[in-house]
This record gives sequence, structure tokens and C-alpha cells, in this order.
Amino acid sequence: MTDAAALPGQPRGGVLSGPATARAVNVLAPNASPMTLDGTNTWVVSEPDSDLAVVIDPGPLDEGHLTRVIGTAEKAGKRIALTLLTHGHPDHAEGAARFAELTRTHVRALDPALRLGDEGLGPGEVIEVGGLELRVVPTPGHTADSLCFHLPADQAVLTGDTVLGRGTTVVAHPDGRLGDYLDSLRRLRSLTVDDGVHTILPGHGPVLEDAQGAVEYYLAHRAHRLAQVETAVENGYRTPSEVVAHVYADVDRALWPAAELSVRAQLEYLEEHGLI
Repeated sequence: MTDAAALPGQPRGGVLSGPATARAVNVLAPNASPMTLDGTNTWVVSEPDSDLAVVIDPGPLDEGHLTRVIGTAEKAGKRIALTLLTHGHPDHAEGAARFAELTRTHVRALDPALRLGDEGLGPGEVIEVGGLELRVVPTPGHTADSLCFHLPADQAVLTGDTVLGRGTTVVAHPDGRLGDYLDSLRRLRSLTVDDGVHTILPGHGPVLEDAQGAVEYYLAHRAHRLAQVETAVENGYRTPSEVVAHVYADVDRALWPAAELSVRAQLEYLEEHGLI
């Protein structure tokens, strides 16, 4: 068995659902799959002494899950006052409209099509609810509308699909772009270096206790994959499917369709920079 401390980001072992930091509690959605890992992490975030809470990524349209999220807050003596989305993929956002109906909250997101209410989310914005402070960090790349939320009081960042608790994420071409994603990873790295962030609360998988190590691993992984794709093209592998079969030969074939999205983003990046 591999020691978790030796893995990128030092993933926390044990049960995924439940308290993760002083202010963040995870309610794991029942939608496990090769793409969603153990399921979507729905985060209930609040100040310990406040009766108000914020929910980040209600998850899929699963009535039982949405009810459990509300029950988790109520058991702690809290009322859900606001719903936020890291991005619009269905495993994170499909249940948002129903959740807003159940909680009578607004839904705030970068993409206007996902909002319920007048307010969106802007880069650098500070959200304050019941004494809780969340800072909006723009992190496009996985998707164009991807955001992270910096939780300064816990020295943590909620990353959605930008950084996962296990494995690496997809650059969902054409909406996702590799150049944007690399910039976003560098932005997260600056949070770990300059702002003291040491914990990653991901959209899937376990909590990571070495945020800087995780982001550095992601940057190195992307550089390695990009070099592999460039070499594959030089060796005559031209189409995205050919490159996937060559470069991702050691990856579960069930993940190849997702890998092809990332390959398309990498090929676009290499073309834009005159490397192929």
C-alpha cells in the first residue's frame, strides 16, 4: 500500500464525507464513476459560530443528496443562505435549480446561464455571509467558466475540477483551453506561496493537505504530457485518437474519450505556439 503522504498533495485518508476544516463540511454525492471518482463533493461552508451557511456545488439532480446537504446544515444549527457554483458541468450544477428551490437561495456563478438571481461572480470578489469570507479566484481551463474559492480563515481553497483529490483533471476542449489552465495553476500556486494556502478542498476525491505540492505536480504533469504529445506528432501520430492511443496507452480505456479532449487542447496549444 502506498503511503498517502508520498502521493501528490498528501491526500487525506479515511471517510470522504464530513468535516474537512473548521469551516468546511463535505457531503459526498452518490454519483461515483471513472470521471467523478468517489462522487461529487458538495461543500457546506460557514463560520463555526454563525447560523448561516454557503453551499458550493450542490451536485447532480438527486433529491436524496440535496436533502442530505440541507440536513447537514440544519443538524449544525445553520440555514443555507447562498449557493455557489465552481462551474457548469452537470455533476456539479445540475441540481442547483432544485436546490435553490428547496433552500430559497440565489445561485451565483460566472456563467449567466447558471445564475438564479441578479448577481454573478467576478474575479477577486469577496463574498461575505454570516462572517464567513470567500474570495473568488478565476481559474479557467478545465472549462471557460471555472472558478475556485479561497477560504482564508482555513488557509484553504475550494478547487472544483481545477485540481482533484486524486489523479488529474481534463481540459475540456473546446470550452477548456490549455494555456488558460496553465495560467490558472500558476495562480493557485501563488496562493500557496504568497497567501498561505495549504489545504485543497477539491470537487472530487479526498482533501489534499499539501496544496503547493499538488499544484506543482499538476504543472509538471501537464508539461510532461505536452512533451509526449509533441513527440507523438513528430513521430507521425496525427489525429487526436491516434495520439491518445499512443500517449495514454497505460490509462484505462474508459477514460480515453476524456483524454482525447485534453489531447485536442494540447494540440491546439502546440499549434498556437508554433511547436507543431
